[in-house]
Amino acid sequence: MSITKLDDGRYRVDIRPAGRNGRRVRKIFDRKAEASAFEKYTLVNAQKNEWAGKKRDRRTLMELLNLWWEYHGKTREHGEKEKKRLINTIAGLGNISISALTRRDILRYRATRLDDDIKATSINREIYTLSGMLTQLAEIGEFSGENPIRGLGALPELIQEMSFLSKCEIAALLNALTGDARLVALVALSTGGRWTEVVSLKRSRIVNCRITYLKTKNGKRRTVPISEELENEILSSASGQLFDVDYRKFCEVLKQIKPDIPPNQATHILRHTFASHFMMNGGNIIALQQILGHASITQTMIYAHLSPDYLQNAIAMGPLAGGLTISV
Repeated sequence: MSITKLDDGRYRVDIRPAGRNGRRVRKIFDRKAEASAFEKYTLVNAQKNEWAGKKRDRRTLMELLNLWWEYHGKTREHGEKEKKRLINTIAGLGNISISALTRRDILRYRATRLDDDIKATSINREIYTLSGMLTQLAEIGEFSGENPIRGLGALPELIQEMSFLSKCEIAALLNALTGDARLVALVALSTGGRWTEVVSLKRSRIVNCRITYLKTKNGKRRTVPISEELENEILSSASGQLFDVDYRKFCEVLKQIKPDIPPNQATHILRHTFASHFMMNGGNIIALQQILGHASITQTMIYAHLSPDYLQNAIAMGPLAGGLTISV
């Protein structure tokens, strides 16, 4: 209902005069008659404005970006990174007004980026971030126009090559590392944590043989059990901020152990290594999804083929059950 009676006896009007995509209007009145009159007045005037034509939003994309940053972006965990991405995307689009931005502009931008040998994954992320900015502005009532990106399909992304360390390579890595660098490797290999999640750990997040990650990619905390031996090793000389590791030097050691690490994977290979060995040792794919913090099981399924039962199940659970005849 557009008019609702509140617990204190007053009446709230909550309507979208221009439809579900239009701006939301909310106001509270002491009497229902006043609320009804306001509702009718607003709806009639909305129809008149629609007949006269909507006023074009002439604000530039950068102006909208500044609004987004002020009201929303600067409060986000990865707000600075998103802001930089938006600035680069807007520069590529020419910082035109939002009312002039069309789907053709987006398609042209994507094509130009592809010609510059930018990966489809990166381009999709740029477009998603811009669309998210407009959506978030609409939610707080700072943008009421059409989002030209909505409904636009993503560019097809190539499946990235996935690599992981063998047991011999794991042993060689741990032997080559010392101090905090070795501890970071142990934690990543024991929990599947991302590099940023592991190096930002604090002592207070390791309790009763469990590590709780707070600064995660999707913003949701997750807890992963560890062995008592590892907990004692970490906490024996730990302070508030546990680890102080030189990322570049760590990667150099990693590259010496495994020279054929796929491009742009670097320390992420530790996460792949945990997940791959987890499945090869008979781990459950649903449990792995929870440990890694994947929002969708689709993300986790890239490790399913490593399960020792994966191919065997195709034989044993098929209609012929591995035989040449079938019982009826």
